[in-house]
Amino acid sequence: MLLTIEKVLILKSVPIFSSVPESQLVDLATIAETVEYDAGEIIMNQGDLGTSMYIVVDGKVRIFNKDKELAEHGKRAVFGELAALDPEPRAASVQAIEDCTLLRLDGESLYDLMSGNKEVTRGIVHVLCDYTRQNLARAKT
Repeated sequence: MLLTIEKVLILKSVPIFSSVPESQLVDLATIAETVEYDAGEIIMNQGDLGTSMYIVVDGKVRIFNKDKELAEHGKRAVFGELAALDPEPRAASVQAIEDCTLLRLDGESLYDLMSGNKEVTRGIVHVLCDYTRQNLARAKT
């Protein structure tokens, strides 16, 4: 179980939240849930309705779509943020490659934070723009 101060430090190290004042991160940290998964365990399945995002505290996860590997993420990586912002069926599955500790943030809490903090909103928009750029670059190859 992570202490609130540890959660704040983790959130501060993630690009989406790096410019958010610590006082506001404390509020978010108190509602961020620590979850653990064993190596090989499925964290989410493609097609499941998603309403939460995750931050990798320790360990590694793989993101895949059926038999196609999409990515591997390690410490401080974020996944599931699109579903937290717009609840839809998950576009991919995620599995723990190693034993993992994650922070789970629910979408409603994220919206509450965004409504009172333009820096959080700016960080999330930046991440979404990066996704769009990456997808456009992939489409060109």
